[in-house]
Amino acid sequence: MHSPLEIARNFVEIGIHKANMSIFKMLVLGFFAGMFIGFAGVAATVASATVEVGSIARLLSAVVFPAGLAMVLIAGSELFTGNNLMILAVLEQKISAFRMIKNWIFVAIGNFIGAAFVSVLVVYGHTPDLFGGELAQAIVNSGASRTSLTIPDAFIRGILCNVLVCLAVWMSFAAKRMSGKLIISFWPIMLFVLCGFEHSIADMYFGVAALLTADKYEIAVEGLTWGNLFLNCLIPVTLGNVVGGAGIVGFGYWLCYLCPSPFIQATAEEEQEEIDLAEGYYKSRTEKIKDKLKEKMKMKEFKEHKEN
Repeated sequence: MHSPLEIARNFVEIGIHKANMSIFKMLVLGFFAGMFIGFAGVAATVASATVEVGSIARLLSAVVFPAGLAMVLIAGSELFTGNNLMILAVLEQKISAFRMIKNWIFVAIGNFIGAAFVSVLVVYGHTPDLFGGELAQAIVNSGASRTSLTIPDAFIRGILCNVLVCLAVWMSFAAKRMSGKLIISFWPIMLFVLCGFEHSIADMYFGVAALLTADKYEIAVEGLTWGNLFLNCLIPVTLGNVVGGAGIVGFGYWLCYLCPSPFIQATAEEEQEEIDLAEGYYKSRTEKIKDKLKEKMKMKEFKEHKEN
């Protein structure tokens, strides 16, 4: 597996490439991520729609929803909340804050279009008819619970959510195999859904789906309006996501792994060696030489086999 230092360096390079994307690619790849999160939202609601015990219903949703991030990580797409980790490239002065924010804006727009696209197809494809119409009520209730949040609650839940989402993305980059990425990213996402924290892109799906379902199935719910969706939910949740993802996870890990500590004599390299040793990632110089020799032997054997 990769050490946290290697992950941090990888995210600096990743941030550079994300900033260099064309607006067209940001929008299209953002659309796919919004669509994937929308699919996860549908499935999470279906899984819990007829379960009367609230804690069990939430647990079922939490077990299903991580499929959305799995598709984002493996299939290839751009998710606004994960892209908050581009802050590492800004702090390392590899890209400007303007280019990072530009990426966030256009990816978020693509995410909204993708999530809304799934919402429209779900509602007008009559998926809410499932379970004798109980799913329609569940979709509306899910959206109403978000539009009725107070702004401070939405903001704080957004912080907590994206700490976990960015940790899921960060941890997935520790794994070298696809199976490892899927397993390790599951747990933080499950936790944020189980605890009722708020993810701005998921809320785009839940909010739009609820509004369309309420209109089509004539279900009246107080407070479920487009204005409340944006003012009470999406705006404060999005700001909270930025604080949690960029401010806590991104900035925090930059301080730990890429920024030398103030008021000490050790170089950044010496300090990092101590951290690696403390965290169990350190390899001695002898071990590193052995690893290089093994690689050379493998290459030699491969060449000899090819020649024969």
